Amino acid sequence: MKWSHLRLLVLLVSLPQFAIAQNENDSLQRRKIFLATSSSVAATSSLIALNQLWYADYPRSSFHFFNDNSEWLQMDKVGHLTSCYMLGELGTRAMQWAGYDDKKSIWLGGGVGFLYMTGIEYLDGRSSQWGFSWGDQIANFSGSMLHISQQLLWKENRIRFKFSYQNSPYAKFNSAQLGRNFQQRVFKDYNAQTYWASCNVSRFLASDAAFPKWLNISFGYGAREMTRAEINVDSVNNFQPTREFYFSFDADLNQVKWPREWMKKTAYVLSFIKIPAPTLEVRNDGTVKWHALFF
Repeated sequence: MKWSHLRLLVLLVSLPQFAIAQNENDSLQRRKIFLATSSSVAATSSLIALNQLWYADYPRSSFHFFNDNSEWLQMDKVGHLTSCYMLGELGTRAMQWAGYDDKKSIWLGGGVGFLYMTGIEYLDGRSSQWGFSWGDQIANFSGSMLHISQQLLWKENRIRFKFSYQNSPYAKFNSAQLGRNFQQRVFKDYNAQTYWASCNVSRFLASDAAFPKWLNISFGYGAREMTRAEINVDSVNNFQPTREFYFSFDADLNQVKWPREWMKKTAYVLSFIKIPAPTLEVRNDGTVKWHALFF
């Protein structure tokens, strides 16, 4: 996923959170108007800005498709999935705040990430540098449905998709693609990113079970030694792109009884980030490594 894409996702994420923080005495009608207006303006203006500021630097073309499914060991696809999941959860929460019924909140709010990312895929399809990627689109749809299906089945998300970052030594070998500074590398360096499926075990047990309600079990996916999109061995630096799988613990901050409302809302925002914890790492080359603390 391109850096500009993720900056715009951050903008969209902030709008529902701002809406949730408004005065609870406002009428539901005013909330609906605010949410519809702010979300529409943000999505439309960001796509227009992206079209002018990002794609204008590259030649335009007729609409075409592009198969990038073999690139980056599919880390970009997992990023698409996680982004759409997060936006879907925030969209549902915002629509519930505005007073919409559960069905509309789940389907319309849960699909906001997919709709937005489809617009970006269309712009990709009109640029000669990229193209409309069915792999990206399937990942977008999957992320939205991972949220929607849980809401329909359990009326909550028992398995949440999260993100974590640790600085990697590989970005300096291709800073144009992997980022020139920390701010860029957080979004662009796939070697430094880990994506997690964090499962709240207690939600699958009886209500009186002794298992801590805040303790999650997490499964992560990452990769290393990737200096370019193609996954061939880097003969210059002798880097060999490698998949990494993780088993770890996590904390569900939403299950903690916070004494202040602002703490509760802050915890919700932070709950999209994996908590550092002891972690077992297994690489696809057979390497097994134990981390006393991994983020």
